[in-house]
Amino acid sequence: MYAITGITGQVGGAVGRILLQAGLPVRAVVRDAAKGQAWQAAGCDVAIATMDDAIALTTAFRGAEAVFVLLPPVFDPAPGYPESRAVVDAVHAALLATPPQRVVALSTIGAQATQPNLLNQLGLMERALGTLDLPVAFLRPGWFMENSAWDVAPARDHGELPSFLQPTDRAIPMVATADVGRVAAELLQERWDGMRVVELSGPASVSPDDLAAAFSAALAHPVHAQPIPRSAWEARFRAMGMQHPLSRMQMLDGFNEGWIAFEGTHEQRRGAVTIDTVARGLVAQASAA
Repeated sequence: MYAITGITGQVGGAVGRILLQAGLPVRAVVRDAAKGQAWQAAGCDVAIATMDDAIALTTAFRGAEAVFVLLPPVFDPAPGYPESRAVVDAVHAALLATPPQRVVALSTIGAQATQPNLLNQLGLMERALGTLDLPVAFLRPGWFMENSAWDVAPARDHGELPSFLQPTDRAIPMVATADVGRVAAELLQERWDGMRVVELSGPASVSPDDLAAAFSAALAHPVHAQPIPRSAWEARFRAMGMQHPLSRMQMLDGFNEGWIAFEGTHEQRRGAVTIDTVARGLVAQASAA
């Protein structure tokens, strides 16, 4: 049995579908029964657990050959990351109580960075789960290409792609969620000892200018990347409803200054989905909506 947390999201959903297509037994770990109905209909066992409930997670993980751990994303965390710490503690306790044969945890590029930033939440997870006496793989993907879903409207309506990543001709590792899910599903089926780190990028690094070009092609009109001045970030994030924007700003600084990056000393894998494919898909989704 493969227990999959975060299965209602893009990455977890891809993991679940791939395993089911391979004829493997899947347990969908969901917050409530309603979210599990579609997965139950697809052939999954369903376990109900919130990610900060160690007792429910222990039940959900019991008897699993492998567990996929996906921390619920917290984009506006309180100082000190109490939300993620509660989840990490619960997951650690559950895996300790009912250890599977192996664990694959979704981490991130830059999880090793010591500078304060939003991705420290994943670093906390790596340090905690890395103490478990069982095979654990941390999958560190690059920037998700699908983060560009927010860019469809300004690209379509104004021919502009507002960018926090800058300079706009600087490329960083990006990867499609479909590739993240595929590699996670592959890792869940592999065998290894101890801890491993897998760094995952797409076919090529992507700059905001590259992303604008992909949207230009998908929309059939010119789109240009426009850097958002650093001085405007906090007001912009607070206008979006964020109460604690500093850690997100620090993360963006890390990408722009180059200290959020792959270490390059771990196992490297590449995805196959291009930014052009993702841009076309995002535009099509927006049009359908």
